[in-house]
Amino acid sequence: MITVEEARALLFDLVSPLTSETVALSDAAGRILAQDVEATRDQPPFEASSMDGYALKSTEVELHAMFKVIGESAAGNRYTGCVGPGQAVRIFTGAPVPEGADFVVIQEDTERRGDLITISDLPGPKTNIRPAGVDFKAGTKISAPRRLRAEDIALMAAMNVATAPVTRKPVVALISTGDELVMPGETPGPDQIIASNTFGLKALLEDVGAHVRILPVARDTLSSLETAFGLAEGADLVVTIGGASVGDYDLVSDVSTGLGMEQSFYKIRMRPGKPLMAGRLGQTAMVGLPGNPVSAMVCGYLFLLPMVRRMLGVEQVLPPLRTARLAEPLGENGPREHYMRAMLDETGIRACSDQDSSLLSVLAQANALLVRTPHDPARPAGDEVHYLPI
Repeated sequence: MITVEEARALLFDLVSPLTSETVALSDAAGRILAQDVEATRDQPPFEASSMDGYALKSTEVELHAMFKVIGESAAGNRYTGCVGPGQAVRIFTGAPVPEGADFVVIQEDTERRGDLITISDLPGPKTNIRPAGVDFKAGTKISAPRRLRAEDIALMAAMNVATAPVTRKPVVALISTGDELVMPGETPGPDQIIASNTFGLKALLEDVGAHVRILPVARDTLSSLETAFGLAEGADLVVTIGGASVGDYDLVSDVSTGLGMEQSFYKIRMRPGKPLMAGRLGQTAMVGLPGNPVSAMVCGYLFLLPMVRRMLGVEQVLPPLRTARLAEPLGENGPREHYMRAMLDETGIRACSDQDSSLLSVLAQANALLVRTPHDPARPAGDEVHYLPI
């Protein structure tokens, strides 16, 4: 058996960053920017008023000074003349500041009668004018790689960038295996259960940017598994769930090897998730997950998500472990690295009382995986431990 760290290194060798594609800006949210993009103009492209008021010369600003209003400047409809001595232009927020003016007196500091205004309250030193290019200038870059947030999309739109170069979404094919499985909504027989892992993994992988295909359940026959692998053709990553152990019905290894898989490793010194195998089928990476629901999901967090991030070209492939203090004591750990379902709150972190790898209800309540090294000694409450948020 190999360590989690060794397994990750081997898995990363199976995948590499994918090519890019261009999508409309309206479809780019959540995608990974593959190349830098640049602003095509200054923002704002002109000196703009930051307040409603009157544009005039700063040298004439004094209490009780009077000005003649000679026009109006609104957003999208500038005043085209020039402001001279003793003159003012009515101006609105976002409107271009007219030539000859370098100060905006806010309307609350003025009194107006007809086309005459008087400064009724002495303005402060702020000009209330946004300089041209104060937000960004032509050529300002948004650097790749980065996951495009709503704020990034808004900025790119303001930069007049209509399309985005993004990394192609990795295609992941999920194959659940076993005669005991039926899909949600179907009527299970007396000896059958619902295929849950597939749907949890799909949600997990799509959340980081993969395109996931759920294939029909493969039965415990060579022909059914071969058919499932055929349906997975074209995927960047094939993930099987179950059938990766050593029982009489665990046929995944035999079938994948028969199809030409070059095995990278089998079994990891961890719990849950020990019977995990990986390899390559031609140009496609393959990972065989254990069938226990919690084991499959934990392996999804630890191995599949980093693989997808690597294919997307994300810089931080592995999220850093965090630290917290134990709210309750822990007994000593065994010979394998243990990822314990745990609850983190303001009092600290506590391991869930039942760590059986079949209990999805416990996983659904947990918000962290408490990480324990092999042979970690018993820990009292208050000890600092590592965890991975989930």
